[in-house]
Amino acid sequence: MERRDFIQKSALAGMALACAGSVNASETPKMLSKRIYNSGDNRLSMIGFGGIVVKDAEQSHANALVAQAVERGVNYFDVAPSYGDAEERLGPALEPFREDVFLACKTTMRDRQGAEKELHESLKKLKTDRFDLYQLHALSKMEDLDKASGPGGALETFTKAREQGKIRYIGFSAHSAEVALAAMDRFDFDSILFPFNYVCWHEGNFGPIVLEKAKKKNVARLALKAMAHTPWPKDADRSGFQKCWYKPTTDPELARLALRFTLSLDVTAAIPPGEEAMFLMALDAAENYKPLTSGEMEKVKQLASGATPIFRRNA
Repeated sequence: MERRDFIQKSALAGMALACAGSVNASETPKMLSKRIYNSGDNRLSMIGFGGIVVKDAEQSHANALVAQAVERGVNYFDVAPSYGDAEERLGPALEPFREDVFLACKTTMRDRQGAEKELHESLKKLKTDRFDLYQLHALSKMEDLDKASGPGGALETFTKAREQGKIRYIGFSAHSAEVALAAMDRFDFDSILFPFNYVCWHEGNFGPIVLEKAKKKNVARLALKAMAHTPWPKDADRSGFQKCWYKPTTDPELARLALRFTLSLDVTAAIPPGEEAMFLMALDAAENYKPLTSGEMEKVKQLASGATPIFRRNA
């Protein structure tokens, strides 16, 4: 491991330990700011808690981490069945706070029956009777959207569940700009969960057109991958980052700039990478959040120059 990477990982580990120790701290932490989601009566913390953070965690640790997040003002939680045992860990941890948080879940099922089965399994695991937001997970190909929105598709389950009070809002996440644009024309989604990232934005032309269309159609914007950097180099040492399929931005200064870049866009909230240390770093950065200045915007563009984006728009 290179000395720079070692120092960065050591700093992240130290930050995680320091923040974890604040779970029982007597001082009142600074609360995260909240932003409007879809309508004025829903305000989400600008940093969301990705359920994958508690994947494979001891239940006691998951409980403490969720309690700490709530104490610091996090009220937006997002999880999915594809995140291993994250639902099983998050359900009990969130139970004491369920009435005070906005809980989002997702499904990769594209058919009506599969989505219905997975919806009810997720409700049971998360110890709740409804989701504030339920999303089509990871729309990557047009065939995903075609199946989900067609006859017998998952959206039939979504709309029925909304009528029954099991879902309040309907959204989707996507890893394709073209599919995201088509989805917003195909169905009246309440929100989109999309990679709004400084390298993808500047070096992959990935994000601007999606953000603009979502704003025009009054679709709430939720951000993924704000602190992502590039694809992992071949044979890279991923120790400490097993939950990140991409190389995260671990340099503290750059990570803060990257997160501030995303939050400076017209988005409601950003979900950090799934590693606990990165989540805690994002909380620290967001507590003192200020929009990027024009000079800082230019600096971020220069820092992104030449980097390989994890997503790229073809057109």
